Amino acid sequence: MSDPTDDFTRLLHAWQGGDRAALDALMPTLYAALRRIAAGRVDAEYDSTLNPTGLVHEALLRLLGAHVDFNSRAHLLGVAALHMRSILIDRARARLASKRGGGALHVTLGAAADSARADSTFDLLALDQALDQLQQQDARAARVMEMHCFAGMQRDEIAVAMALSVPTVDRDLRFARAWLNRAMA
Repeated sequence: MSDPTDDFTRLLHAWQGGDRAALDALMPTLYAALRRIAAGRVDAEYDSTLNPTGLVHEALLRLLGAHVDFNSRAHLLGVAALHMRSILIDRARARLASKRGGGALHVTLGAAADSARADSTFDLLALDQALDQLQQQDARAARVMEMHCFAGMQRDEIAVAMALSVPTVDRDLRFARAWLNRAMA
């Protein structure tokens, strides 16, 4: 029996080589993965206009329109994390700028907040700002946390996507988590 990750990567490379049938075969798996990620990132009670399906569709439009040579499932999900972050930040900013008041869009950090309660929410704009500040201090740790928060990637997937060892990813996650907790306190 073949490894599903290898099948995903094989289909990914075939699609990038121009095989439309490979994209058709890849799409159900890709959509399911993005849907799981989005379900943990959107607080539907706070903003009923953006649901996980809408977030996935917007991210897919950006992914499929990008001319990026994805080298693995982990790399693709890492890029998806950037797109989802961008979409959520844009929506939060638009909401704050609306004439009717609004307030900031809240998302849960889920697995990224291992030390926090699972139901805790953070202000997305504050998280974005804190990640930008962390980026200036430690770009790799910020990228690792972004992949963990916004793509829901596990440490071994992040290690593959960034060509790092798993212990290095663990250290970066611990550092980024502590840094963000302090910055957002």
